[in-house]
Amino acid sequence: MSSSEAFGIYVHWPFCKAKCPYCDFNSHVRHAAVDAMSFARSLATELAWFAERTRGRQVTSIFFGGGTPSLMPPEAVGHVLDAIGRLWSLAPDVETTMEANPTSIEAENFRGYRAAGVNRVSVGVQALNDADLKALGRQHTAAEALAAFRLAARVFPRVSFDLIYARPEQTLEKWREELRIALGEQQGHMSLYQLTIEPGTAYFDLHARGSLAVPADDRAADLYDATQELTEAAGLPAYEVSNHAAPGQESRHNLLYWRYGEYAGAGPGAHSRIDSGGRRLALVAERHPETWRDLVESQGHGIVTEAEVPPEDQASEYLLMGLRIAEGIDLTRYAALAGREIDSSKIAGLKSMGLIKREGNRLRATPDGRKLLNALIAELAV
Repeated sequence: MSSSEAFGIYVHWPFCKAKCPYCDFNSHVRHAAVDAMSFARSLATELAWFAERTRGRQVTSIFFGGGTPSLMPPEAVGHVLDAIGRLWSLAPDVETTMEANPTSIEAENFRGYRAAGVNRVSVGVQALNDADLKALGRQHTAAEALAAFRLAARVFPRVSFDLIYARPEQTLEKWREELRIALGEQQGHMSLYQLTIEPGTAYFDLHARGSLAVPADDRAADLYDATQELTEAAGLPAYEVSNHAAPGQESRHNLLYWRYGEYAGAGPGAHSRIDSGGRRLALVAERHPETWRDLVESQGHGIVTEAEVPPEDQASEYLLMGLRIAEGIDLTRYAALAGREIDSSKIAGLKSMGLIKREGNRLRATPDGRKLLNALIAELAV
């Protein structure tokens, strides 16, 4: 990848007020106050280590994820962004996104984040009724969520309205009603995630014991179809399986991932894909926040795993990520990575079933293919 291509920075803030029962991200609850500035300084230190390994890159997007990055004081966010600005050149239109929870306390910091340089927020509304919010472990009400989203829309140039569907006991009628309300509030981008039961979460244990009822596969498919129908009609087509946007409002940072671009991830548990000396490297940081901070203080970074990604694995990762997006993959790039082309008979067979389409060198999953994406990818990757 040349230095002229997209290059992103991911910053992980691992702390949350409470652990949501469906969440399998690297998040931690601390009952004592967190020394936010010490973690911000450690993030800046680790970013400097990455800058030495990625000289000549221009940062096109920055993303604060978590955890709950909207628990960061604005001065901590500013400290990290100032460090990035010193360490790399920034694209004139650099996209700087923060995931934000819509509690009233966190919303109070929105103007501080904007002043620090954040120009896009992804507001985790997740549900628009209080009973479901409570079941999801959220710390806000539906009214607070809408108030926070409206404030975000006034403060930031770009905002995303984020919801989870296929929730326990959710009906198609209730989801359609909820989504219509959200579509009336959205400002050009929505992330609409189907609830998945992930190992290691409280929901996984409840589901295994038969104490959590989620929609069956056919009902989940109906919810997915309704999502596509309503967002398409509202002018927000799916540009990725779970993401919908008006033209030009797509998340540039997430597109970088799905296009298999290059990014440096700083913070506890963060992952990176960077190119060095003609090799693609996969790096993973220590997950435990205080242990990560100690490592950064002692050695300048918290990386605990660094491995070269073989070309065949790069091809698989590119296929896995690229077929999630509406634009699909470049077959020439896939062949260059894999050292072989995708079996043309497999492409023909899947095309005849209406699951993929080919236009020149681009291969895309159809709307029906996206419903069977894991099976589709497994078939093409062999």
